[in-house]
Amino acid sequence: MQALAIPDAENLHARRPRLWGWVLLAPLVAWLVAFVVVPMVILFGYSFCTRDDLGRVVFSFTLENYGRVFDPIYLRILGRSIGFAAVTTVLCVAIGYPVAWYIARQPERIRDKLLLLVMIPFWTSFLIRTYAWIAILKNEGLLNGMLQYVGLISAPLPLLYTPAAVLIGLVYAYLPFMILPIYGSAEKLDNALVEAAHDLGAGPMRAFSEVIIPLTWPGITAGMLLVFVPAIGMFAITDLMGGAQVPMIGNVIQNQFFRARNAPFGAALGVVFTLMFVLAYALVHRRASRTR
Repeated sequence: MQALAIPDAENLHARRPRLWGWVLLAPLVAWLVAFVVVPMVILFGYSFCTRDDLGRVVFSFTLENYGRVFDPIYLRILGRSIGFAAVTTVLCVAIGYPVAWYIARQPERIRDKLLLLVMIPFWTSFLIRTYAWIAILKNEGLLNGMLQYVGLISAPLPLLYTPAAVLIGLVYAYLPFMILPIYGSAEKLDNALVEAAHDLGAGPMRAFSEVIIPLTWPGITAGMLLVFVPAIGMFAITDLMGGAQVPMIGNVIQNQFFRARNAPFGAALGVVFTLMFVLAYALVHRRASRTR
């Protein structure tokens, strides 16, 4: 009897860490189900519905909402959104990679202070930071005032409510999301590998492209996803800094839900946007797998 009881006790002891793992994951799983899965199921269901004259959702199956998504007007807006997000991502990589690499190569004491500087924007409200840029870029703002003071311009430049202002706002908002993942990869990079590449005759550019970039590629891909996907759907910056003159897909979805009172069509746009995220993630993951 005792010999039979020992395996059961051993199995219970082996299962205990796995059980505790599920217990620790339970709050996260519940959060994801309640605030990600359930809303997406509702959104998906709404996308096949219609609306009445008062804007209320009518549960009547139709594919008309998805047909409207491919209207040339919305396709142009979607293309513009992808273009702005792509340019934002490229600028964030170009600016963020040198910053992340520099921070990762510093001594730990200095590195922590530099990381703190990168994270300081998260301590302030997003709207406050956006309005600060409006104060800088407007005709009577700080930038135009400085340029006129030093005599570089005679009249204020139209900086605000332009595509350039939208790009500035997007890059500023998402740059930390690019720096931090790249820093995580660069900080783990063994300098001996770079030195070995130089010893084998690789110049700085070849060592950078064939050693450093592949070894930090996981951080780059993570940063690209964290920047590209939210930048497509951003509507606050385009409204505040673009003056609603540069509408993006996020603005259209918001307007369909709150102004046009056409939740089914807004839901269809949201589903298409989510599918774009899944596609972007799959492409980046595939590229990362090939790199590895």
